[in-house]
Amino acid sequence: MSKPVVAIVGRPNVGKSTLFNRLAGMRKAIVEDIPGVTRDRIYEKSEWEGREFIIIDTGGFTTGSDEGLAAEVQKQAELAIEEADVIIMVVDAREGLVQEDEAIAEILRKSRKPVVLAANKVEDFHKQTQFYEFFSLGLSDPIPISAAHGLNISDLLDEVAANFPEPDEDIEEEGLITKIAVVGRPNVGKSSLVNAILGEERVIVSDIPGTTRDAIDTPFDYGGNRYILIDTAGIRRKTKISVSTERYSVMRAFKAVDRADVVLIIIDATEGVTEQDQRIAGFVHEQGRASVIVVNKWDLVTKDANTMTVYDKDIREDLKFMAYAPILYVSALTGQRVQKILELVDFVAEQHYSKIQTAELNRVINEALLLNPPPGAGRKKLKIYYTTQVKTGPPTFVLFVNDVELMHFSYLRYLENTLRQAFGFEGSPIRLVPRQRTGKE
Repeated sequence: MSKPVVAIVGRPNVGKSTLFNRLAGMRKAIVEDIPGVTRDRIYEKSEWEGREFIIIDTGGFTTGSDEGLAAEVQKQAELAIEEADVIIMVVDAREGLVQEDEAIAEILRKSRKPVVLAANKVEDFHKQTQFYEFFSLGLSDPIPISAAHGLNISDLLDEVAANFPEPDEDIEEEGLITKIAVVGRPNVGKSSLVNAILGEERVIVSDIPGTTRDAIDTPFDYGGNRYILIDTAGIRRKTKISVSTERYSVMRAFKAVDRADVVLIIIDATEGVTEQDQRIAGFVHEQGRASVIVVNKWDLVTKDANTMTVYDKDIREDLKFMAYAPILYVSALTGQRVQKILELVDFVAEQHYSKIQTAELNRVINEALLLNPPPGAGRKKLKIYYTTQVKTGPPTFVLFVNDVELMHFSYLRYLENTLRQAFGFEGSPIRLVPRQRTGKE
């Protein structure tokens, strides 16, 4: 199920980034202690009342454009409207209503997207005169908040969540159509690779980085199986996103990953793994998607008998957190090994959605406990009573234990490696969740 996207918009210095950080900090999730998992801060996952969503920091509507304020406001506001499911417009209650607020609101009023108006920097929530003038914007009733102090954020989120679209009704398609997202930095050959897979020129290919702006869905059949191939815009580092359209291209790519079953992470063979490649792979891993690392432009690499071995070692070193992902060396230009991509996609998708019988699962875990007993803290030692698989895509396991505090990260990693040796799960992350057993369950 695709997560709703919430864009935070407004003029500079109204507290958009403060609100973004406040919402991002509300997400209660285990941060993985794995080297190399990095992220850009223009997006973040959050959750409210059991519904996960993605928040986007739009960076503010700047006024220094040569085209003038109205043109700049319209350009960025239209992009935010296009990509978001819900828009939070932030205004400054201390400064009051200004012309720039009215210019932004005028664009938002014409859209069909729901807009939640957040009157930030409110000091006295009983004094409506602080934010009363914002009613004139013709949007939703202003919700007074203090992002800096976390005040009234729950009311804001209630209104945001009330405007979320209904969850996708794609249950019947699950397992029948494999959705493949193609992601990577600009100019690594994503569009050329899509064309090579499809066998026809369905996506415009250009030597200019960033040609592909939209996430383009192409359904196709191959070998009796059904697929949807999602080509995405190149993901640049935040410091290099100078054109506003590229910022939203990043959002499109993240949304594509969110709704994919399998992600092809494209690496340029002539450059190797870059810092931004690590960020992209880290996001895919955190989203729990099955993945294949596809090294493109392999035809341009001067090779000897050890070249592929050296590349394998370097990639595994740079992407330590993704040791489970298979690596495939291809050339979109010559077609070398392109036919193997869908074979790997089918394989990792099957692993991603595999279900292990409970009896077999506990047999493997119990053997692992005997071979390598968990370390103890003083007199108390970790006990794992029972393990069960609670979901697939990615495979997720709950371990009922006597004390979750005794479950060290290194022992979880040992158990993960044990499960991989026993059941495979190649190409897919797996999740192990310790849970305290209560009573006599």
